[in-house]
This record gives sequence, structure tokens and C-alpha cells, in this order.
Amino acid sequence: MEYSEIVIEAVSTLTVNKLRTFLATLGIVIGIGSVIALISLGQSSQKAVQTQIQSLGSNMLTIIPGAQNTGVVRGAAGGATTLTFDDAQALKTSTKITAVKNVSPEFSRRIQITTGKNNTNTQILGVTPAYEEVRKITLTYGTFISQKDVESLTKVAVLGPQVVADLFGQDSNPVGKMVRINSQSFKIIGVTVSKGGTGFQNQDDLVFVPISTAQKQLFGATNLTSISIEAQNENVMTEAQDQIGYLLLARHKLNDPSQADFTIFSQNDLLGAASQVTGTFTALLSGIAAISLLVGGIGIMNIMLVTVTERTREIGLRKALGAKKKIIIFQFLIESIILTFAGGLIGMILGIVISLIIAHFINVPFTVSINAVVLAIGVSGAIGILFGWYPARKASNLQPIEALRYE
Repeated sequence: MEYSEIVIEAVSTLTVNKLRTFLATLGIVIGIGSVIALISLGQSSQKAVQTQIQSLGSNMLTIIPGAQNTGVVRGAAGGATTLTFDDAQALKTSTKITAVKNVSPEFSRRIQITTGKNNTNTQILGVTPAYEEVRKITLTYGTFISQKDVESLTKVAVLGPQVVADLFGQDSNPVGKMVRINSQSFKIIGVTVSKGGTGFQNQDDLVFVPISTAQKQLFGATNLTSISIEAQNENVMTEAQDQIGYLLLARHKLNDPSQADFTIFSQNDLLGAASQVTGTFTALLSGIAAISLLVGGIGIMNIMLVTVTERTREIGLRKALGAKKKIIIFQFLIESIILTFAGGLIGMILGIVISLIIAHFINVPFTVSINAVVLAIGVSGAIGILFGWYPARKASNLQPIEALRYE
């Protein structure tokens, strides 16, 4: 018998019992679909985070109070109020700081804001005019915080587009209207352009107010929660970190860098950390989804073993008529491969469609991993061979006389 005839016969055999064939491939469909969907969504999330961080500027540094295990200096955990406005002014005016272009002191706290019957919980960020350039902020409506606003402790606010949507509705222009923050009325003077933020450092879910107003009138604080630094260019990032680190050590009267009570992050640090987290999470979910592939493979093997049992007399007749052992193996192996390959193809399409739909709803860029698709096809074929080999070999080892006598 020609191999092409065996393939045609295998397809014909599988279509005889359509329900059994469907159930046999279902596990492979779910497994392959889950793996592709999760890998694609993981890569989409990673790409969204990278785009969001990079939109803040590739030559930006962030200083936060307290010590961490990253940055130019590190040490035992320091107090969370170790950065002051004077530190930011020193970084801006010191002659020892030559690699820094702009300095933006910041004070942030999450709080409920209201207008009329609407309210939302968002991040209030006290800033100076330098924030607009350091963080590459552009406005859809109105103006940003001015130096006069900072000096006069003016009660004005610039809203991110997510806050506008929550309080006034999508695409509204609330400039000139009032919002209440911590029981105090603030006049809206601007709305920022959306940066497409979701979750991590969401730049769309922020309310900007003058830093003096935030510290003295809203929250009664004297410290800073962070200082954003714009370096002269990407090539002097390390130099800028060193200059900033040693100046702050001197100001805080610390001789040992290991005792630093602050941490300096670069955008690359944030990007690397975010990519590592999303990559690990994606790998974990994909590993869990891959378990369903194993279950699907076992299902294929069980179905093929049942098929061998049902077709014992047919196998005996074939061998009695001179069918060779390799022909019998090929016959059942090709049926197994067709099942898994068809399941893999359907699962691939299903996974792409699912990831496209979810990416649309969670507002992240749609990405299809070519490696995941190739892996899906390869794994499908491998499962067909791996879990089809034992039933095929069992069929080929049947003795013709015993097989013909089988009831």
C-alpha cells in the first residue's frame, strides 16, 4: 500500500467518529491556544510598559528617599522623608553638577477628589514648571503649572485624561471648572495629552498642583517623595548619577556610600526591572498553560489505544495479507499526527484571536510571537509522534492469528 493511500485512509477513518475525533483534539486546541494567547499578551504588556517608560525620556533619572538594592548608592533602609526641596535646589545650582539639565522636585500622595456628584481616587502630584520638560508633558487644553503658581501657593490643578474621563466624561474640556481636593477647591487650568498609561506609573491618572500648595496647604509636609532629573544627554547618565549621588551624600553628612538614605534610578533600571517582572510572569503562565498540552497528549494516546483495540481484527487481516510492521506503525502514527496537527492549527488561530480581543479591551498593543506560533506547530507534531508511537507500536506487534480471533 502506498503511503499516500495510508494518509487518505487515516483521514477517512478519523471522520467516521467525528465526536471522538473532536474530543481527542480538544485538549491540544486548548493547550496550544492558551500558550499562544498568554505569550502574546505577556509580550504585549511588556511592550506597553517599555513604551510607557520610554515616553518619559531616555535620559531621565529619578531619586527617591530610602535605600534600595539598585542605583548609584545603596545601603540600609533610610527614612522615607530624607529628600527635601533644598536638596533639589542644590542639585540645580551646584557648580559640581555639570551633567544635569533640569531638576524637578515632586511630592505625591493618593487621595480622593470630587466634582459635583462624581469622584475618583487618583494621585496628586505637587510639581514645579520644570516637570513639564523633564517628563515631556504636552497639553491638550490650557496651560501647565507656572513659577508664579508655585510662589503664590495658588490653588490650581492640571488633570490627566483619565481623571478628566472619570470626573467629566471622555474628551471633555474642564478648563475653568472646579474640583475639590482634600476639602479644598482647585481651579482646573489644563489637561495633559494621553500617554496611554495603564497600571505602572500611569501618567494619565495624575492631578498636578503647585508643589508649594501640595506641601503646605494640602498635606502639611516638608519632604519630597521624589526628584526627577533630566541629564544633558544619554551619554552622561552614569556621570550624572555619580555627581548627584556624591552631592547628596555630602549634604546628608554621610561619608560611606553604603549608608546612603536615598536611591537613584535610571530609565534603563526601571525598564529592566519591568521587563524582568513581565517576562517572568509570562513564562510562569505559559508553563501552567503548557500542562494542558501534556493532558491533551495523554488524551490522544488513550483515544489511539481504544482505536487499536476496536480495530484489532482489521490489523490482523492486514498483517495476514502481508502488511509489514512499519506500514501498521505508519498507519496509526499518521492518524495521531493528523489529530494533533489539526488541533495545533485550530489552537493557534484561537490563541491569536483571544489575544487580539483581550489586548483591545485592556488597551495594550497587539503582538503575536512568531516563536510561539512556530513552537505551537512543532509541539503539535511532537505530541503526535510521542503519544502516538506507543499505540502504533502495540498495533504492529499484534500476531495475525490472535488478532483475527479477537472478539
